[in-house]
Amino acid sequence: MDQLSRRKALLAGGALGAFGALAWVTPVRAEPWSWSPAGSVAGGGNGADPLSVWDPEADPVVAALFERGEVARVNDLLRTWTRNGQPLPPGLPPDLRDFMEYARQLPPWVDPGKLATAVEFNKKRGLYLGVLYGLASGMMSTVIPNEARAVYYSKGGEYLKDRISKTAKLGYDIGTANAYAPDGEMIVTCLKTRLVHAAVRHLLPQSPHWKQSSGHDIPISQNDMLVTWHSLPTTVMRNLVAWRVPIPASESAAFLHSWQLCAHMLGIRDEYIPNSWDEANAQAGQVLDPVLAPTPEGIDLAHRLLGLGAQLDLSLLSRGVLGAFTRFLLGDRIADWLAIGREPVWDPLLRASWGPFIAVREGLLPVVPLAPDAYWLFDEFLRQAALLYLAELRMPISIELPQANRAR
Repeated sequence: MDQLSRRKALLAGGALGAFGALAWVTPVRAEPWSWSPAGSVAGGGNGADPLSVWDPEADPVVAALFERGEVARVNDLLRTWTRNGQPLPPGLPPDLRDFMEYARQLPPWVDPGKLATAVEFNKKRGLYLGVLYGLASGMMSTVIPNEARAVYYSKGGEYLKDRISKTAKLGYDIGTANAYAPDGEMIVTCLKTRLVHAAVRHLLPQSPHWKQSSGHDIPISQNDMLVTWHSLPTTVMRNLVAWRVPIPASESAAFLHSWQLCAHMLGIRDEYIPNSWDEANAQAGQVLDPVLAPTPEGIDLAHRLLGLGAQLDLSLLSRGVLGAFTRFLLGDRIADWLAIGREPVWDPLLRASWGPFIAVREGLLPVVPLAPDAYWLFDEFLRQAALLYLAELRMPISIELPQANRAR
């Protein structure tokens, strides 16, 4: 079957899946969906509210795997598929193979020059990115109600360190020099994650605990994926701008481009992927900022995340220090929601000294207005936080389809 025929077959099956999903539940939002697809990488679209759109290409394929009892065998086969340019392993079900061959193709709007520039950005800002992915984005996920509940009641909520390592792999892979190249791993990571999302959509509706807590019938809509996406690159860039880190326009655009491509490979429709930081911030103002709220599930996940530093015996990553950085990065309201206590030393130290520390580190101040001990503490924290982030990448990491929900 040629590429065009595969795409037609997938879309035809997906249309039926989408119709069934829409007939099952049509969520509502507090405010009507108003973000225009004219601001997307596609430059247009039908303007459908992403709350009512899931993944009509992947969902029926993965649901069929469960119906045929093939999930365990597929996991075994895909465990050997690790590089972008590597052929798919023989023995995959034909419908899954056709979908994966189609879904692994890069979109026509990809810009290799921007991807190369993104590598330079990641090299220069790697320590900042480790902190922000882990503490700003990672902790923000616990106050995104739909995400917190989906994680908590799925298998990932039961084995949180395993789930975090797989999330960290995506953040690590996108920062590598060969992320989307044939010898890289980012396309594989995205496509396997897309399959996992489809598996969770199949499994979670069978969990009475999730349905009772969430009030939804289907998890991980396109809207939910956009919310999570904005908790990563948009939140990172917001913090870097707030810290006044000098970033050339070309590097800023390149960093965004690498994440636009990630969104596409995860199955987010091009008509929803913002084409600029202005559009990203406008969209985040509608889908991310208003939904942040505490949940019992999110509070539990947050406190388990805060204990990861102690488990690795990293001196500056105690629960108290990580909590202080969470409060500093996400603000008092979110920290209070998560029942994170105030730190009498670190809270004022961060408020008073982080800005000068960044300025010194970026070479923006001719005289160091910061005590050497404080400068060392912050620099060491960045190093240890990046180590914590990377320590979850104990190899090999195999992203696999879950076969059950969390046992409760």
